[in-house]
Amino acid sequence: MTRPILTVPDAALRAVCAQVTVFDAALADLSEEMFAAMYAAPGRGLAAPQIGVLQRIFVMDVTWKTGARTPRVFVNPHIVTANVALVVNDESCLSIPMLTVAVPRPRDLVLRWQDLDGTAHEEAFEGTDAVIVQHERDHLDGILCTDYTEIM
Repeated sequence: MTRPILTVPDAALRAVCAQVTVFDAALADLSEEMFAAMYAAPGRGLAAPQIGVLQRIFVMDVTWKTGARTPRVFVNPHIVTANVALVVNDESCLSIPMLTVAVPRPRDLVLRWQDLDGTAHEEAFEGTDAVIVQHERDHLDGILCTDYTEIM
């Protein structure tokens, strides 16, 4: 059974999530559950608190709606650097159904994270990937896209 995605005003969506310290089969299982919920929704990203798990992990798959699946898992992500130039994009959120908001975010950024084995990675993101990475990472600190802007 696919875990339900929590919606506002569920308190878990405002929680600051704990660092992941154990990299085991349970973490891999959690990521699979997150992908199942994300694909069923259907979305392109999902953070653990959106299914009630208060750990610093999110998943994303930017291309699956238009091509092959490219699932990615980000554990304990943090932004290393972000461009000072902001771009405004329309964003929606699986936890805030039927709503789109215009959100200003850095155009590109460098993210550092761990994978399911605990191996560290660092990569530059831009465009849609940068938007989704920032949106999902915000969830890990209890920040929603509506915190940035007025409702459209």
